[in-house]
Amino acid sequence: MPKSSELPNWLLAHPDMLSACHERDFSRIFVLAKRAGIYPSLIARCCGMTPSRVGEVISGARKLRDMSVIERVADGLRIPGEMLGLARRDWESGEQFPGAASSLVDHSGMPLPLDELWVSSPGEDLSDPQFATVLIESQLPLHYKSANYFGARQPLATAVHHARTIDRLLRSTNGSTRDDLLRLGSRITEFLGWLYQDLGDSPTAGYWSDRSMEWAQEAADNHMQSYVLFRKSHQAASQANAERAIGLARAAQRVPNLTSRITALAIQQEAMGYALRHNPTAAFAKFDEAHEYASQSTANDPTATLDTAYCTPTYVEMQRANCWIDLGDPLRAAQLFEDEIAALPQVYRNDRGVYLARLARAYTKAEEPEQGAEAAMKALVIATQTESARTLAELEAVARAAGRHRSVPAVATFIERFEIVRDRLVT
Repeated sequence: MPKSSELPNWLLAHPDMLSACHERDFSRIFVLAKRAGIYPSLIARCCGMTPSRVGEVISGARKLRDMSVIERVADGLRIPGEMLGLARRDWESGEQFPGAASSLVDHSGMPLPLDELWVSSPGEDLSDPQFATVLIESQLPLHYKSANYFGARQPLATAVHHARTIDRLLRSTNGSTRDDLLRLGSRITEFLGWLYQDLGDSPTAGYWSDRSMEWAQEAADNHMQSYVLFRKSHQAASQANAERAIGLARAAQRVPNLTSRITALAIQQEAMGYALRHNPTAAFAKFDEAHEYASQSTANDPTATLDTAYCTPTYVEMQRANCWIDLGDPLRAAQLFEDEIAALPQVYRNDRGVYLARLARAYTKAEEPEQGAEAAMKALVIATQTESARTLAELEAVARAAGRHRSVPAVATFIERFEIVRDRLVT
C-alpha cells in the first residue's frame, strides 16, 4: 500500500513531472503533487519543512538548492533519486542509475522504460553507439567551459543524461566501440564527480568517481585511472583527511607514462596532504616539483577530452598560496593570490570565486579586515551565480573570522549580504 505522501506511478511518469524533476523545479513538483491529493501541509510534514516554506517554494519566492533538503523531498514524496539527479535512495528496490528513473509505469500500470519516453518518433534509431560516442565527445569541451564559467549546476543535467546514455549503450556493445564508450564514460562520470563536489554533495561525488574508476579500469585507460586517483585525493583533502589524500596522490603517480599535467596534479595534491599534516617543508618541496611539471610543454598530451588545461603554473601557485594561509604566513598567501588571480583566464570564473574567497580569508587572518571584505564581496558576487559550495564554504570561514571586525563598515556589509545569499542558496 503506498504511503499517503507517496507520488503515484502515473504521476511520476507524467511528462510534466519528468520535466519538473529534470529541472529541479520544486514549485512545479509541489503543484503537480496536488493532482494526487498531496497538499502543502502533507508535503511539509513528510519532507521535514514548514508549511510556510512549502508555500514560499510554490509561489516562487524560495528555491530549494541544499542537497540535504532535496534528498528529504525525494524520500518524503518517494521520487526516485535518478529523476532528481541523486544517488539511488535507500528505499528504492533494484539497481538504478543516478540521473533518471530507470523504470516507470504508464496509466494502465504496465512498465514503461524511461528510454521510451525520450524517443522522438516511433522507429527512429537513436542508439548507434559510434555516433553517440562521437557526438558526446564533441560536446565535452563546451561542458567543461560551461562549468568553469557558469558553475556546476549549468551542465549537470546534460552530463547525467550522457552518462546514462553510455551506460545503456554498453549493455549491447562490444569490441573497440565498447572500449571507446568506456573511455568516454569514464571522463563523463569523472566530470560528474567534480560537478557534485563543487555543489557540496560529497556522497554523490564519490559515487561518480567510483564509477569513473570502474570504467577506466575496464578500458585499461591508465591516464584516466591516475586522474581519478588524483580527484579522489582532492575529495579526501576537502574532508581534511591528510593520510588518505597523500596515499591516493602517491598512487596516482605510480601509473606509468603519465602526461606532465596529470603528474603535476598528483604531485601538488600530495603537497596539499603534507600541508594538512602541518609539514611545510615536504609540502613546499612538492609544490616546487609540481610547478616544474606544470611548466612543461603539453603538445603531445593524448588526453584531449580530459579537462586538464587548468593545470598551469598559476594553478599550482594558487594551491601553494592556500597552504600558506594555515601554515603561518597569511600575508604571503594574500600577495601570491593577488599575483596569480590577475593571471587567471576569464573562463575560470567559478575557480576565481574560490580563489577570491581564499584571498579574503588570508587578509582576514592577517588582520586586514577591509581588504578581506573587498575580496569577499567580489567572491560573493560570483558565488550567487555559480552556486559553488566550495566558494560558500570559504566565505563562511571568512564571515566567522571577520565577526570581531563588524564595526568596520565594509565587513558588516559583507557579513549581512553573505548571510542573505547563504540562506537563499542552502535552503
